[in-house]
Amino acid sequence: MNANDYIIRPEREEDFRAVEHLVRESFWNVYRPGCSEHYVIHVLRDDPAFVRELDFVMERDGCLIGQNMFMRTVIDADGGGEIPVLTMGPICITPKLKRRGYGKILLDYSLEKAAEMGFGAVLFEGNIGFYGKSGFDYARKFGIRYHDLPEGADDSFFLCKELIPGYLDGVRGVYQTPAGYYVDDGDVARFDRTFPYKEKRKLPGQIFE
Repeated sequence: MNANDYIIRPEREEDFRAVEHLVRESFWNVYRPGCSEHYVIHVLRDDPAFVRELDFVMERDGCLIGQNMFMRTVIDADGGGEIPVLTMGPICITPKLKRRGYGKILLDYSLEKAAEMGFGAVLFEGNIGFYGKSGFDYARKFGIRYHDLPEGADDSFFLCKELIPGYLDGVRGVYQTPAGYYVDDGDVARFDRTFPYKEKRKLPGQIFE
């Protein structure tokens, strides 16, 4: 793979359905039977917190193979006030090209663009084994807690990367997931019926019912 194998560009309106299909294929039966991520991206595009300038797709040989997007959110500081930050995702690469390096290229490009826009930090739910390679660390090391998570519960899924070094120095507080990520199961089911049928399966390692 070299830089001539792919392009990364802003998502366009005519990409929307193909991107939703890509996201559906990538997340299907991964975290739950079926998935909701294709509907999440569908509704987030109209959310006021959506950062349109950081909505990217990746192409190879004229076909969409990946996407990433960002949302504005905040940390509720323990001492009062809100600290503006970003969250990210869904982010995906088409299943047939996973584990070939495209995901990291897309991620690093997206983070670079977010930094260029002046955003201070990204907080995200993900696997440190992958995202750590792009500079993410456990959010607890920055003094940031995940909302609604009981004290002492496993928070290893909750990651953070400063885009401006020192941006979170002295900050202690609670991260707030943007409300747009919480979607109704019935709405997801209705939206999913507009796509070709795929079997929902309960598989080992899924974290949601």
